[in-house]
Amino acid sequence: MLKKLLPGLLAATLLLPATALAQRTYLHCGRLLDMRSNGRAQTEMTLVVEKGLVLAVERGYTTPPSATDKVIDLKNRTVLPGLIDCHVHLESETSKDQYLKEFTQNPADVAFGTLDHARVTLLSGFTTVRDLGGSGVNIALRNAINRGQVVGPRIFTAGKAISGTGGHMDPTNGYRLDLMGIPGPTDGVANGPEQGRQAVREQYKRGADLIKIASTGGVLSVAKDGSSAQMTEEEIRTIVQTARDLGLNVACHAHGAEGMKRAIRAGVTSIEHGTLMDDETMQLMKKYGTWYVPTITAGKSVADSAKIPNYYPALVTPKALAIGPKLQGTFGRAYKAGVKIAFGTDAAVFRHGVNALEFRYMVEAGMPPLEALRSATVSAAELLGQTSSLGTLEPGKLADVVAVDGDPVQDINAMQRVRFVMKQGVVYRSE
Repeated sequence: MLKKLLPGLLAATLLLPATALAQRTYLHCGRLLDMRSNGRAQTEMTLVVEKGLVLAVERGYTTPPSATDKVIDLKNRTVLPGLIDCHVHLESETSKDQYLKEFTQNPADVAFGTLDHARVTLLSGFTTVRDLGGSGVNIALRNAINRGQVVGPRIFTAGKAISGTGGHMDPTNGYRLDLMGIPGPTDGVANGPEQGRQAVREQYKRGADLIKIASTGGVLSVAKDGSSAQMTEEEIRTIVQTARDLGLNVACHAHGAEGMKRAIRAGVTSIEHGTLMDDETMQLMKKYGTWYVPTITAGKSVADSAKIPNYYPALVTPKALAIGPKLQGTFGRAYKAGVKIAFGTDAAVFRHGVNALEFRYMVEAGMPPLEALRSATVSAAELLGQTSSLGTLEPGKLADVVAVDGDPVQDINAMQRVRFVMKQGVVYRSE
């Protein structure tokens, strides 16, 4: 009987992909950055990967004990944990006709567009992202990636973000009066504590991993004011309490100082952008342990795009020119003040896949390269509540690995030269 089965078993084995035969993968790392403490580079190291996890970190270039094991040569590269971008929008990407697309694209069109955005984000070294607001297609994208149906980073998503009527997340801003209607909590528009509670529960029901709110106006929404406070502290506190009851954190879009202060006192987990924060705001963030996600690249991008005639609607252009250039300076002051910082870019406001530009801008503003790298690894993992699985390359953690040409501690621009990407033990890029 065994003799009869052997030919079939052999044929089935030959049809398996090579990666399925490899029991373990050995990454020979010329330089390995240890993000746990001072980030010192360890030379000639081996990462052993098995079943999507880091099995061991060994000195020297380990020879695999089995012929079925796989060796990947990264001896001429710097290796570090997979990067985390804590602020992206995978459903969209800036374009001159972006506002028209709201009236011409169906959800299926949006969904197909996300595939390219997700793929290039992963291939640029960002193995995990926090998607902070879309139509809800972002939840379906997360699920499809988790099922292995499409290629992309690991996603923690807010689903549809929440603001008040006329606020940054009101989907009918700038519409004709007969098209505006009266959007409510199911549309991400909430006025008063009770509607805020309903809006949170709606996103929880739809599968959101966290909640995103806007406590001030925004730059790219078709509304006049981009910085005024647009939620009361009571409204924000109710949203935060409801979210916490459901096991969700709250990220808060805010440009103006008053809107930030209300949100910080109400207990939000992070402030996004924070363009006009003052010294009092920074002290409050330190007191409450609030994270800051700066998105400097977005500020620079919207300011540049606003200089192109008719790129943005008339109400948006002056806000982009006024607010965009201030983000980098604000970030520099916040870093020097000791505010906790996690890496985030607002990708979609600019082209997906160039997220690593943020590192350069952070360093230009005074953050040492190593600290910038930590913001996108250990710090970002802490913000996500994922320190047990992400942020460092240690036994038992997910095998999310990136390798770059050069030494980013000496030249932060090396982060724009990603040559190798592994997510949960699967290689997606290798050059």
